[in-house]
Formats: sequence, C-alpha cells, structure tokens
Amino acid sequence: MIMSLPRVFRTSVVMAGLLAAGLHQVKAAPLVTGFNVVNPMMGSEVARDAVIPQLQAAGVHLVRFGLQPDAQSMAFARALNAAGIKIDLIVPPQYPPDAPKRAYDAAQYPQMWGGHPLSYADPQRSSQYFQTLLGMLDANGIQLAGLELGNEINWTAFNQDFPLPGKGMVFGLADLQTDPEAEQIAKGYLQYLKVLAVLKQARDGATLNRNTPIILGGLAGGGPEGPEANSRLDKVSIDATLDFMRAHGLDNLVDAYGIHIYPRSQDPAALPQDITQYDAGECRAAGQAGGKPCWVTEWGVGNNQQTCPLDESKRLPLIQAFNQEFETLNAQGRVAVVIYFSWDSSPGAKKPTPFSVYRCGGLTAAGQLAASQ
Repeated sequence: MIMSLPRVFRTSVVMAGLLAAGLHQVKAAPLVTGFNVVNPMMGSEVARDAVIPQLQAAGVHLVRFGLQPDAQSMAFARALNAAGIKIDLIVPPQYPPDAPKRAYDAAQYPQMWGGHPLSYADPQRSSQYFQTLLGMLDANGIQLAGLELGNEINWTAFNQDFPLPGKGMVFGLADLQTDPEAEQIAKGYLQYLKVLAVLKQARDGATLNRNTPIILGGLAGGGPEGPEANSRLDKVSIDATLDFMRAHGLDNLVDAYGIHIYPRSQDPAALPQDITQYDAGECRAAGQAGGKPCWVTEWGVGNNQQTCPLDESKRLPLIQAFNQEFETLNAQGRVAVVIYFSWDSSPGAKKPTPFSVYRCGGLTAAGQLAASQ
C-alpha cells in the first residue's frame, strides 16, 4: 500500500526456525517487529526529523520506506542510523526512457498508481542504479536491515502489466501459462528475476551491506483464486507468484519472501486460517527445501475515525489476533519479521491514513499493541 518509489524492529535480523516435521527442532529467532514510515522523503526535513524521536520513544529500531541516492536521503538515513534505527529499504527497478507508462487516473482509480509495466524493467540500468545507491550507503556508513525489490508486483496497483479495468480475477499458476493477460504478467515476473539477479550482484559487491538480506518485494494478499465478485481489478495469488518464480530460480536470489497481509474479515477468530490459507502458506523455515522464510513487510488494521481521541475497540482484537498468529508462525521458523503499516500518514495528506497509529498527538493503543511483540 505504500505510495512511494514508483510505499521496526526490536532485534537484529537472524534467520532460524524449525526444520520439516519429524526432524530436529531448531529454536527460532525472536520475532522482529517494525513499522512502515510513509513517504518520508516527500515531506520537509523538519517533518522527517520529528519522526525519529517518536520512533525512539516507542522502542522502534527499524523502519521500512524507499529513498533515492541523493544527499537528502543519505542525511535522513544517517540520522536514523545514529538513533539506532535500521532500514528495510524498498528499491525500485529502473526503466528505459521510452518504456510505456500508465497514467494515474485519480477520478476512476484513485488507488491504482501510474507507472511502467514490470515487463519493461531494464536490468542494466537497474544494476547501475543499485551500485550507485549501495556505494552511497557504504560511503555514509549506513548498514541496512534489508533490500526489498519493488512493492506488490502481483496486482494492478503497482504493476502496470495488469490492465485497467481488469477481469476481477485472482490468477493461479496455470493462468500464467494459458491466460493472455496472465501470460503478460508472467513476462514481467521473468524480467523482475533478471533485476533481482543484478541486485544480488550489487549487494555482493558492497562493503557494509554485503550480507544484507534481499527480500522479494512484498506480495499483496489475495483470497481464493478465481473470479472476485464486484471487482474490476486483477492480481496473481501469492502462492502462484512464488511457485512460478521458484521454478525460474527465485530461491537462488533472495533470502526471504516479502508478503503483505490485511484482514479480509473483521472476525479475529477467522484470521489464523485465513492467513495460513491465502497469505503465508508458502512461507518455509530456514533450511527447509523448496522455500524461504517470510518477512511480512506490511500488515495492518484500519480505523476510519477522524476525530480525537480515537476509539480503538474494534481494531485492538484484530491486532491481538495478528500478534498471536505471527508468534506461532515465528515459532515454526516461517515468519521472521513483521512490519506494521503504518506509523504515520503521507506528507501533505488531508486526513490521517486509517491504518496509521501515530495520531492525535501520540502513539495510539493500536500502535502500542503492534509494537509490543
């Protein structure tokens, strides 16, 4: 859901977990928690600097956002680093100047962002960009917590290979080989893997960030594959996306899968099965063949109230249910990191983002619970 680049953690990231059932059990590393900070580089330096003591007061040690290889971005990253806060950095693929571009249509599709089709991503340009960015991070003494390539590439909002309007489909693995629209999306996935390869090369050649985990850019959760009622948007399920990419070498290029989970039901009791069935089913313990652990780089529960103080009675039980399920998945070695969306609202927003937790002049009860893992 992050609307930048192209959208905290308590311990250092250590990947460990349980091996397959029946094998020797390995104690999982503690669950790492965090928050997304929305588009900090779009705001003023004063606004960015104000966020840091807020995060420190809440015990936040890592945030997720995107930045550019420029002086302002490096200054903010240095300030976070000095405060003991690391970054899961969203890095974008790069595109040639003549790549087609979908215009942003605020009237008809206000949440469907403009941009280039993923199938036009340019590995050579991306390689140059990644080397420049990592070189600047090295020069500024900034060690990241993660490098996450892109964001929600498996649906219409962030991957312009998807048409607008679409069919209202959640595509499965077979569709990527038989449906004309899904076949085009599969071409973008193959191009994405080429960009992942050059990101890994650039990471391997870095100094401070040579061992920084590479994360498959957070995949949007879906629900059951097949037609979606009353929808004009399409996506590919998390399972199908991972199955397709693994068959083409994904696990040689990433250290973890990024996934995003938002509740499809307001019933806390329905969350565990929903998460396992539609979102985290392909998350695997470290060392288990045929998969990787997951970083949940976005999760959250909205509160549409616009007045203060906030009534948090509806979203607190859902956040508690998320916390419990994440602890279970972490104990199984399947989920290592969870990053709440979001700490704040985008700079210049006319009203607070419903998912934000720093509202009404402080950290809400929902934010305190999300940070309490």
